[in-house]
Amino acid sequence: MQFVPDIPRWRQVAEVIRSRIKDGTYPPRSRVPSVQQLIAEFGVATATAQKVHKGLRAEGLIYTEPGLGSFVAKPPSPEEPERPA
Repeated sequence: MQFVPDIPRWRQVAEVIRSRIKDGTYPPRSRVPSVQQLIAEFGVATATAQKVHKGLRAEGLIYTEPGLGSFVAKPPSPEEPERPA
């Protein structure tokens, strides 16, 4: 992957993972690449890969189960109203 110099790398990697979630490459409840897998695939630093997971968790796109890995969150169904936080 060629990184654009004026956008943080973690955002660019997160966008790739976000696209894969959206297009169904990673369906709901399936595992997303681990920090080590992101490092291997994209050639980024550990801190960068961790930031990708942190950002996607903050968006609610993935969740992490300690000892199991990170998974695609189930999207809210259209008939379910969003609950206020």
